Amino acid sequence: MAISGLVITFNEEKNIGKCIDALFKVCDEVIIVDSLSSDNTVKIAEEKGAKVILQKFLGDGPQRTHGLPYCKNDWILNLDADEFLDKDAEAFIKQEKYLQGNYDAFSFRVKNYLKDELIDFSGWYPDHKVRFFNKKTAKPSAAKVHQKIETTNEKKVAVHILHYGWDSFEQIIAKKNQYSTWHAQQLFDQGKRVNSFKPVINGLTAFIRCYFFKKGIFNGIDGITIALIQGFFSHMKYSKLLKLQREEKLLKR
Repeated sequence: MAISGLVITFNEEKNIGKCIDALFKVCDEVIIVDSLSSDNTVKIAEEKGAKVILQKFLGDGPQRTHGLPYCKNDWILNLDADEFLDKDAEAFIKQEKYLQGNYDAFSFRVKNYLKDELIDFSGWYPDHKVRFFNKKTAKPSAAKVHQKIETTNEKKVAVHILHYGWDSFEQIIAKKNQYSTWHAQQLFDQGKRVNSFKPVINGLTAFIRCYFFKKGIFNGIDGITIALIQGFFSHMKYSKLLKLQREEKLLKR
């Protein structure tokens, strides 16, 4: 069965070459939907044999959906530029195990790395993501942040994606801060409203869950740092939503 690789990018010159090389191990084409990168992402992608579609960023889900019509195959391997198939996932696809049963989407386990160190605590493993699906019956949701694949018959499989998303804690915090802004706006647009206690309660709950119940406590300074970052993300998401609510009230006045 032929497979299309689909990747959305923005200034990913560091990763995109390796990502495309890895995709061509199991795909017969690679489609890049690029959000008008200012670095060499597009140049590298084209040199590696990928087809590049330029599109101003529409949001996580809509950007991925925008690329689907350019994919000639029904089966889509939709990775991020800093994600790669582990050997077990590569074998799962090459051996066509996805054709066994009437499934239209597969959720793989994600190994998240901080530089070269696996973060397998504080709820970061196993982190399941659907990255392989049949576009005839499954598709990315319309969510602009942390989209999920809308599927009729999903299966979780114990194979892995390797995610090299960060080189430092500073990068994790910066990304979480950006995600919290996008997520707050998404919740606001959906009509979600919260009170002043929500940021504190959710931030504290996220920290306690990650540190005590998700084994962060057994991983020294890294464990408490990751748990604090998770608490920070939850707190900031709802704090920013609260700010949007207050701005809305001022405009109405």
